[in-house]
Amino acid sequence: MAEPAAAPKNVKFIITRQDDPQSAPYTEEFDLPYRPGMNVISALMEIQRNPVNAKGDTTVPVCWESNCLEEVCGACSMVINGKPRQACAALIDNLEQPIRVEPMSTFPVVRDLVIDRTRMFNALKKVKAWIPIDGTYDLGPGPRMAEKKRQWAYELSKCMTCGVCLEACPNVNSKTDFIGPAAISQVRLFNAHPTGEMNADERLEALMTDGGIEGCGNSQNCVRACPKGIPLTTSIAEINKQTTKHMFKRWLGV
Repeated sequence: MAEPAAAPKNVKFIITRQDDPQSAPYTEEFDLPYRPGMNVISALMEIQRNPVNAKGDTTVPVCWESNCLEEVCGACSMVINGKPRQACAALIDNLEQPIRVEPMSTFPVVRDLVIDRTRMFNALKKVKAWIPIDGTYDLGPGPRMAEKKRQWAYELSKCMTCGVCLEACPNVNSKTDFIGPAAISQVRLFNAHPTGEMNADERLEALMTDGGIEGCGNSQNCVRACPKGIPLTTSIAEINKQTTKHMFKRWLGV
């Protein structure tokens, strides 16, 4: 006699939602059929295809952001079971149920799990986190970076502006203007570049203003949360040293 088929396994989600930036947040529960290899993004896609909550009521599909689905773009950052992380890399099999999904609280909510990362992008603008090379094409190739320096600089270049480090940092919140660990690490990256170092003093000056590097409380949450394993605290320590040197040079008029 054949054994009875096992009851289908369900996955329970409790999702924090918000209809618009001004409205109050609320939670909504969903029960989804389990599939091997599911991640949080595939679960959100299932809710989008069939927006029925755990009560059996048809609801508005949950809004979220995603792009590459390979932990490269940084778009799908959210808080999952209390931890800021990438939803594409959050496998259902590795998560405790019910799975609680919330938007990152450091950034203003646009709708549901969609957030406004303007704070982070403005921080990168403030420290000029790029290498200005406009009009230099006719000058030929720029100077090469030493291989030893390139190896550790490559690790810093993995930043995907996901915002997870800002969410994990207790010093980045609505009551402070702390620039955050990501921008500080990018200053180290671009100041180490043979062409980018032309603007090194300008970047250090930006970090010496209000909301700059002095806002770091050395909690080291950022380096533990970073999905790319970027040595953020090492960068902060190095930039702390660079800004101190720059300050003394400025005092001495060097």
